[in-house]
Amino acid sequence: MPLLTKGRYRARLAETADDIAAAQALRTRAFRTEQPDRDSFDEICSHFLVHDTRSGALVCCFRMLMFEDGAQLARSYSAQFYELSGLQSFDGRMVEMGRFCIDPDVHDPDILRVAWGAMTRFVDDNDVAMLFGCSSFAGTETAQYLDAFAILKHRHLGPKRWLPRVKAPDVFRFAARLRRKPDARKAMVRMPPLLRTYLMMGGWVSDHAVVDRQMNTLHVFTGLEIGAIPPARKKLLRTVAG
Repeated sequence: MPLLTKGRYRARLAETADDIAAAQALRTRAFRTEQPDRDSFDEICSHFLVHDTRSGALVCCFRMLMFEDGAQLARSYSAQFYELSGLQSFDGRMVEMGRFCIDPDVHDPDILRVAWGAMTRFVDDNDVAMLFGCSSFAGTETAQYLDAFAILKHRHLGPKRWLPRVKAPDVFRFAARLRRKPDARKAMVRMPPLLRTYLMMGGWVSDHAVVDRQMNTLHVFTGLEIGAIPPARKKLLRTVAG
């Protein structure tokens, strides 16, 4: 059963082992990992698939894991990399979104819109109060992303009471280290599209990035309180989700 269909794209939940295998294959290709991209979280998450209705090809996928409140966050994927005790007092249903990827050979902004529409429908249907996850920059070298990290420091750090603390052994403490004034244009060019969308909706990030050499990424913890999304942006998302 499709979650939604917009234009040439259809989003649905995975229903079979073959569906999940297809998502893992797309992730492996998109993330360019040497080994197949699969882990134990695949067994407990809901997997979302976006297909091109003309070709039938899988063009986007991501997974979501539900938590009744912040007290359960120790079993999240993000908790492997970030110390999340500050968020344990969050009172409301939370969903971790992860392994988001789009076919690297397909370039159509409508894919991201449909994916966010599917997320919006899931969030609304399940009365979710916060969406969170790890937002990744390609590669592990920080030099090309300094303006992006500087603008995250100046405009988008999370509330102090919820800010994740350092847990991973290899991190880039951009909030403490960067003194540069960001070039906003360069920052947005280098900002990953998924993270850029989070920020446009009022999302916030950790004060450090984790250097994940296994996935060949730098990632920041990202949180988005559903109640804090600007009304105009929320209306636009629900228009897509409708």
